[in-house]
Amino acid sequence: MSFSTKVLAPVVSFMVLLLALTVWTVNQRLTRQFEADAARTLATADAVFRYNQKIYTRNLLLRYRSLPNEPRSKATFQSGHVPTLRALLEELLVEQGVDVILFTAEKGQSQALAKRDALLPAAEFEAGSALAIRQAMAGEATVDTARVGERLFDVVSIPVTGTSDKLIGALTFGSEIGNTTAQEFSQVTHSQIALLANGRVVASTVSTPASLEALADLFNEQTARGRKQAPGPLRRILLGDEHYFCTAGTFASLSSDGKPGYLLLSSYEQPLQALHRTQVTLLLVSALGIVAGTAIIWFLVRKATEPLRALRDSAEAVGRGDFSRRVEVSSADECGELAEVFNRMTENLKNSRTQLEQTVETLKTTQAQLVQSEKLSGIGEFVAGVAHELNNPLTTVMGFSELLGRADGDPQHKKYLDMILKSAQRCQKIVQNLLSFARRHPPERRLSSINELVEGAVEFLHYQLRTSNIEVVTRLATDLPKTMLDPHQVQQVFLNLVNNARQALEGRRPDGCIRITTEACGQMARATFQDNGPGISEEDLSKVFDPFFTTKEAGKGTGLGLSICYGIIKEHQGTISVRSKPGEGATFVIELPLASGPGAASEASAAPAAAPANLREGVGRKVLVIDDEDAILQMVRETLSEHGYQVDVARDGESALRRVEQGPYDLALCDWRMPGLNGEQVYERIRTANPALSERMIFITGDVVNDTAQKFLRERNKVCLSKPFSLVEFREAISRAMSVS
Repeated sequence: MSFSTKVLAPVVSFMVLLLALTVWTVNQRLTRQFEADAARTLATADAVFRYNQKIYTRNLLLRYRSLPNEPRSKATFQSGHVPTLRALLEELLVEQGVDVILFTAEKGQSQALAKRDALLPAAEFEAGSALAIRQAMAGEATVDTARVGERLFDVVSIPVTGTSDKLIGALTFGSEIGNTTAQEFSQVTHSQIALLANGRVVASTVSTPASLEALADLFNEQTARGRKQAPGPLRRILLGDEHYFCTAGTFASLSSDGKPGYLLLSSYEQPLQALHRTQVTLLLVSALGIVAGTAIIWFLVRKATEPLRALRDSAEAVGRGDFSRRVEVSSADECGELAEVFNRMTENLKNSRTQLEQTVETLKTTQAQLVQSEKLSGIGEFVAGVAHELNNPLTTVMGFSELLGRADGDPQHKKYLDMILKSAQRCQKIVQNLLSFARRHPPERRLSSINELVEGAVEFLHYQLRTSNIEVVTRLATDLPKTMLDPHQVQQVFLNLVNNARQALEGRRPDGCIRITTEACGQMARATFQDNGPGISEEDLSKVFDPFFTTKEAGKGTGLGLSICYGIIKEHQGTISVRSKPGEGATFVIELPLASGPGAASEASAAPAAAPANLREGVGRKVLVIDDEDAILQMVRETLSEHGYQVDVARDGESALRRVEQGPYDLALCDWRMPGLNGEQVYERIRTANPALSERMIFITGDVVNDTAQKFLRERNKVCLSKPFSLVEFREAISRAMSVS
């Protein structure tokens, strides 16, 4: 949907809604005005009608009250001669201009009747006037509106007295209420009127027959609700082609029989026609206004959105990659500001795209480096697994070589056995270095010897250095105090520096040399790594510690090593620096703060010599050895048997638990990882069955990387031998375990 449509649709809808609301409001207000005017007109007409009716009946009463007392009338009434009475009534009929005159004797019987309409039934008139005659017989002159058949009459009944004012009868006058009366009332009230009796219209100023039936139905509906003399509510009615407001009322009649009453009608046809003409005019004018307004708004919207269309075209061009497209700023309004912002955005996008392209290239390089790093990580995990598997046979080789060395007195054999032991110990150091390198350590600072860390790094890379014909010359200060540091992190730094030097020398010099020195400089320990390689160019010297910077060939370095080293040394509040000249090698200098206090003494003192073995220390003591390696079981059994111990072996946890149930043991040695139950599970079962034996339990493990095992051993404070171990270490562990009470 276009912007023009979005603007025009609600505006036109609002204008149409406003037009409809205006027409409805005008119609409602004019209709209420019609009703108010009609209500006032009909209320006035009803009041005038009732007032005239009241005056008219009062005049009739005054007019006829004195007639029975005239000498002529009085003599005739007293004589009681019927022909004379009829003659008198005929004369009075003509003189008074009434439609019917009836004289009723004292006994309630009519004596004479005179009427203009020969078709008027005398009995019906007498019945309709019965109530008025009855009151006249009681001596009270009465005026009533009576129904005679389907006709209405104004009835005046006067008492007639004789001598001594004795009542001798009643004289009743009847004047028909017809169309003439209706016309007179219509002229007086300025409204249309319909007179009804017995549910039918007896006189009306409305001449349409269908209208008369509608009027009768409306009157019957109004009077059926119990309305008496008060006018009914204002109603609308259509008579023929003309619209009326009407209201209904009833005459003040002594009898409700036939419901004599009237309808007053006020036509509002002319105002209604005027309203329709006004509505049509208003609709036409409004439609023209809507059309004109829509055209003007459409023009203004098109004019206002012209810069937006230009902006759209430019945005599409930018979306296609054309960052040279610019929007012309033709005004100082919001559109002009938007154009300026768009132009600045386009320029920023152009710059950002250039930077993004550079970043993408960097990310590609980084991805390749990370892939290589993941490969190295996988290799490290594989090497750690292989190292664990080597621990078991190394333990056997070291143990049996020591046993044979003590048993065989041949000097030549002893020499060979020493060589086997030294080779196994060398393998042990290699395995330990591999495990230390592969292990993930939590950050932990403790007093450590920088010299030991340097020697460990060199030992770890000994094979690569030797096969690359690189000589390592170390000059380590023997009195160098220990330093508070994380040994694993700092050794990682030393390994990285030695390995970088090896890679720089390898294949470039046949006499490569790396010199490593340590010394104390005030409160700092300094370690210097110097090589005689090709050196580092001056322009690269300031970038060597930047992340992902490397001078090595693609795929041979991640560019993260020296940046990680820099971060580690900075975390230890130390410094790392480099100096180099092309062709003169490179020198890296690391300074770390020395530790102070009792733990910082020199490391020159040698470890105390092992105590001589007591060959009778195990006499009377029983030991259970649990391991899934037959060679280790055999080696441990031979070693312990030499010292007088009684040894039982078990190749899995279930067998061991059965032996514990069969007899008591003074000591138990258990491998950590075995098929079936592992060392922790065996310990928990033994602790339940034999708590004393569980306290004198030694664990043997080659899985030094296992965090779960390390945590368990720390929490239980258990003696643990890490494979491979020497017989001296084995005897010391036995002594510590047996000393537990």
